[in-house]
Amino acid sequence: MLNKKQVLIAAIVAGALAVTGCTTNPLTGQQEMNKAATYGLGAAAACGIAGALISGGKGARNAALACGAIGAGVGVYMDNQEKELREKLANTQVQVNRVGDQIKLVMPESITFALNSYAVSGAAQGALGNVANVLNQYPETTITVNGYTDSSGALAYNMKLSQQRAQAVANVLRADGVAGSRISTRGYGPESPVASNATADGRAKNRRVEILINPKPQ
Repeated sequence: MLNKKQVLIAAIVAGALAVTGCTTNPLTGQQEMNKAATYGLGAAAACGIAGALISGGKGARNAALACGAIGAGVGVYMDNQEKELREKLANTQVQVNRVGDQIKLVMPESITFALNSYAVSGAAQGALGNVANVLNQYPETTITVNGYTDSSGALAYNMKLSQQRAQAVANVLRADGVAGSRISTRGYGPESPVASNATADGRAKNRRVEILINPKPQ
């Protein structure tokens, strides 16, 4: 049976999620809840009660947040995840970028690998541990790890190194508990440069690993 505290937690979390889904009716000037928020509120309440049955008050809160956010809109779910990633990676050189519902983490070679190596550095492993911690709290996403190099050297070598680096980063995430079924990898070599390969600074920016976090299709 649910106790009063557990039911209250589910209701409060659901209500908090619903607030962000209100819109103003241009004809009446009154605040109204849009359909997405209405569905999200129901999902939050239902999932919160289910969570309470399974895990008590904390389960109600976590379940309502996850289910309600998805019901109210994928954007909310990704917003929360982005916020936590920015907090966890604030003291690192890992870039956190947002494009629509996609979160992109950019790991430069300078902090991730030694020159011509695909062994993940200790500092990068620590950062990836924080990334994995967040990813494990938001299971309704997929992760694509892409490796890139500059244009120096043989193309075949660069393609192989970029794949090895992407795989090495993915292996760290898996070791930190992220389900392998969520992760895919690919090495692009010198494709898709973000800067000019004509300068040392540009080549350094091109040597990177990107972690793309996308919501699962609903």
